[in-house]
Amino acid sequence: MRAVVYQKPFDVAVQEVPDPRIEHPNDAIVRITASCICGSDLHMYEGRTAAEPGLVFGHENLGLIEEVGSGVTALEPGDRVVMPFNVACGFCRNCQAGYTGFCLTVNPSGFAGGAYGYVAMGPYPGGQAEYLRVPYADFNCLPLPAGTEHEADYALLADIFPTGYHGCVLAGVAPGDTVAVYGAGPVGLMAAYSALLRGAARVFVVDRVPERLAKAAGIGAIPVDFAAGDPVQQIRDATGGGTDKGIDAVGYQASAAAGDHEEPAAVLNQLVQTVRPTGAIGVPGLYVPSDPGGVDENARRGLLLVAIGTLFEKGHRVGTGQANVKRYNRQLRDLITDGRATPSFVVSHQLPLEQAPAAYQKFDQRVEGYTKVILKPEAASEVRTEIRR
Repeated sequence: MRAVVYQKPFDVAVQEVPDPRIEHPNDAIVRITASCICGSDLHMYEGRTAAEPGLVFGHENLGLIEEVGSGVTALEPGDRVVMPFNVACGFCRNCQAGYTGFCLTVNPSGFAGGAYGYVAMGPYPGGQAEYLRVPYADFNCLPLPAGTEHEADYALLADIFPTGYHGCVLAGVAPGDTVAVYGAGPVGLMAAYSALLRGAARVFVVDRVPERLAKAAGIGAIPVDFAAGDPVQQIRDATGGGTDKGIDAVGYQASAAAGDHEEPAAVLNQLVQTVRPTGAIGVPGLYVPSDPGGVDENARRGLLLVAIGTLFEKGHRVGTGQANVKRYNRQLRDLITDGRATPSFVVSHQLPLEQAPAAYQKFDQRVEGYTKVILKPEAASEVRTEIRR
């Protein structure tokens, strides 16, 4: 089958790779109809991780069940499903508590949590490909209405819509709150959108890319261009002292105020200044324990200089960690199905799988309005009747 394969920093290629197969009775094979490029993929693409050549990318996947193992009971061929980026067993202590992003059994490295197509997240090839093996399929596949309606909306249930919503949960966003979201990439826009869905009164979105700020304004958020002045001061002036809640949707590749170099703790420190005393901060933006491309030795070791004294003095509550997608994806699916949510407003391009190398380059460089890309694999012309075992 064809798949997007990592070659080296800033280089991916669409190549032939082995077809997936049923390896366990609880597996399913999914024929992929939509797979998104994520900002997290860019960390690997840019060489900021230990990803090795040959890794198949893609953790945001939607498609049709092609084949199921003998132990799968709730799914059958032809079912339309979307998979959380979290690979989870469903029976470990964390999964039973709802922390499926921190499954204790699926990652042989001992790290809590697994994912498709991501370095150090287990032996699971990604879904930027024609087919994908899904372990523990009954648990990991979310059924969708038959047909092709809302395809781009449902595809975002794999990661960025639940992750944006998770940022709001981490910050405790409630009706009537004022909220500051730093970063207007796909996750930041989903966090702002989710804050509005949860009843926030005013949502400020900080970025410097005009297309992103325009999308924020388009959903009713208040765009804040940090290239035009200190975003902390802009928001404090607009709120009379600061917001109730704040969300970091940027992570460790944050830019300094001038936008000309990285300052990994910039957003965290800006949020400490932006959020009022006794407010709360949610951090769905990615931070890592090691960063080969870090700006200094501490950053390369995942050690950042954060204004912990001010945070303590202001009595802030902070929540962090990747999204436990299964906590949210059924409810968010139903909002989409019933016409109450349309997260696909962030999608800028839907492209054939073969255009993935150019799409990665343009998304990484933020050119031509590339805000969110969905790849559409061209599966085999004839539906296979048997996957090689």
